[in-house]
Amino acid sequence: MSPVKSVLFDRDGTLVEDVPDNADPERVRPVPGAREALDLLRGHGICTGVVTDQPGVAGGRLSDADVRRVNRRVDELLGPFDVFAVCPHGPGDGCHCRRPQPGLLLWAGGRICTGPADLVVIGSTAVGARAARRAGAHGILVPNGHTRPEETARADHLAPDLLTAVRAVLDGPPKGRVLADERPVREAFTAGPE
Repeated sequence: MSPVKSVLFDRDGTLVEDVPDNADPERVRPVPGAREALDLLRGHGICTGVVTDQPGVAGGRLSDADVRRVNRRVDELLGPFDVFAVCPHGPGDGCHCRRPQPGLLLWAGGRICTGPADLVVIGSTAVGARAARRAGAHGILVPNGHTRPEETARADHLAPDLLTAVRAVLDGPPKGRVLADERPVREAFTAGPE
């Protein structure tokens, strides 16, 4: 059994395609490998959760109900998840939950009875990885088309895709900066990040 008890995923750009300020559940599309990765964790008894910053709520571009509807659709397509954690604040609101602050991760971990040392956070931006570090958890960056090169260069742990990140945590917290690339060699050197 893995010493990792729970894995929290950034929602947009990691589990589902990034649609800024999405208020429409019909626009939710899982990223390739998401279902397989989640099934693998659940099959090993590892809890799964979703964390998401939704500053559109603070900005009036979507409502709390919109976020709940989209989260419900994510749960229908990829769940069941053990916890959903949402920060509805804007960048300048000074909250403790908006990443890179650790509050959202600590709250979500607490809801599923997981301390930071037993928690892995997987996301496509450096703010999630920084929040994980500040919380005392382990962060893995899975770059996508919106991940900045400097974020990739500074990541403590890096995986080329979601499934590789998940397979890496089955034996415990991530080890090494770049986690194994399980794609065929030719594909790994000719394809860009998904």
